Amino acid sequence: MAINLTVNMMKLNELKDVAGARKARTRVGRGPGSGKGKTGGRGVKGQKSRSGVAINGFEGGQMPLFKRVPKRGFTNIFKKDFAVVNLGRLQTAIDNKKLDAKKAINTEALIAAGLVGKVKDGVRLLAKGELTAKINIEVTGASAGAIAAVEKAGGKVVVLAPKTVSEETPAA
Repeated sequence: MAINLTVNMMKLNELKDVAGARKARTRVGRGPGSGKGKTGGRGVKGQKSRSGVAINGFEGGQMPLFKRVPKRGFTNIFKKDFAVVNLGRLQTAIDNKKLDAKKAINTEALIAAGLVGKVKDGVRLLAKGELTAKINIEVTGASAGAIAAVEKAGGKVVVLAPKTVSEETPAA
């Protein structure tokens, strides 16, 4: 006994959205028949009905809230900005053959492996994650836990001095 099955094949040129899936944007100010004509949903007259208005925070001549509230804290412009590398990410890069554990790992090797992006004041090693590979790494800073974990795995951490202003700008 033969069974006759007809299969509906899906054709790429017949694909289309379900009805109501896409909604056309409202075209504002295109005549009274559109429902958004004349004033274009902006109300009547006044500053906010005109173009080029930016009045965020303006309180009609009264001292604005952001100026009335007291300010606290400050931003230290001399703060060092380190790129951070965790031990777990180092181990993953070694496992994926992006880093060679037998060679010394420095800033250039970390950038090449994609572990750090822009290095401003150096690289800081932190102890998040597990490290099983024996590595020799040169970084600008390292946490005590990170140093202990690297030495426990049989490796060595060399902490370099951070860059000074005279090293960053070459003398003419």
